[in-house]
Amino acid sequence: MPRSLLVLLLLVAAVAGSWLARSAMVRWRDLRAAQTYELAAEARPALVRAGAAALCLMCVSALGVAVLLGARGGARQAVAAVEEGRSAGSADGAAASAPVSTSPSPSPSPSPVAFAAVGRAAGGELMQGAVPGPDGRARTVRVWLPAEYGRNATDRFPVIVLHSGTPGRTADADLPDVFDGVASAVQQGKARPFVVVAPEAPGGTGHPCDLVAAAPQAVADDAALRSAVGAAFRTLPAGPAGWSVLGVDGGAPCAAAAGLARPDLYGAAAAVSGRYDAKALTGAATEASGAVGARLLLAAAKRDTDGVASGRAVQAALRDAKSRAEVRTSEVVQDYTPERERLRLVRVAVQYLAEQLAK
Repeated sequence: MPRSLLVLLLLVAAVAGSWLARSAMVRWRDLRAAQTYELAAEARPALVRAGAAALCLMCVSALGVAVLLGARGGARQAVAAVEEGRSAGSADGAAASAPVSTSPSPSPSPSPVAFAAVGRAAGGELMQGAVPGPDGRARTVRVWLPAEYGRNATDRFPVIVLHSGTPGRTADADLPDVFDGVASAVQQGKARPFVVVAPEAPGGTGHPCDLVAAAPQAVADDAALRSAVGAAFRTLPAGPAGWSVLGVDGGAPCAAAAGLARPDLYGAAAAVSGRYDAKALTGAATEASGAVGARLLLAAAKRDTDGVASGRAVQAALRDAKSRAEVRTSEVVQDYTPERERLRLVRVAVQYLAEQLAK
């Protein structure tokens, strides 16, 4: 409590106690006079005032002690402040004479990303988390764990990064059956189980895949995403020995551009039913660094004549540019419905990725 308030309470208690004591004395004299003349008089008012005066006296004593201790404490704090000022002055002088260290302080390690289960798909579990993007904004990342993931707690799994061609969405939002194609390839013994990572496509443009073709560093699979996935799941280390990339329909140009531009990151890439800018993809492949060429599959259904022609144009352009990229095409899939064709095309793509990563 502030010392000024203690002093005020002390004064109030002292005045009240003085008034009550004086009133009690007056009442006591009246009582004695009444007894002298054998008159009836009540002693209670005098006793009440005397008790109240005694209580005020106790309050005055307690408040006086508190004020005294507060004064001594303030003096001690003033002395301590002076001593601290002297010590600080000495420390500042020593710091001024000492050499200044310019080494940066270690930055705190980023907090691990928490992934929560959001459903099941194709016999596996679908997880979701929010991973900071290059601009600092959190973006949605979905991770599909195959059924085999929970059967052995020590196995590590290769990764397929599934690109989306819709800004602000993950690929499975537009293609909910894509995981069925991945699981189907495993069930038929054509591929090993994969963990599928589906990052949210960047916004700000209606065609995210154009960003990847023009600037390979714009791939959605950046260092923050790879670290978050590697810390949360049992995946193979990020790199061409264990990571691949896949795109279907609108996401196909993203996967083709990422695979051609980043063979140091992806061991193989597959693009399904896409429409491609052959010139942009050739430029991305030509500018790719590293001694190893990209390995890319361009798959389209037999009836998809525009998709077949677009894939062949990319293959011819890369060949004419003498690119080190190894490009294959698949044009034989045919089925009753576009959905069944897409399922089979994804199965072919996953089989190709598994074969290439095993080399």
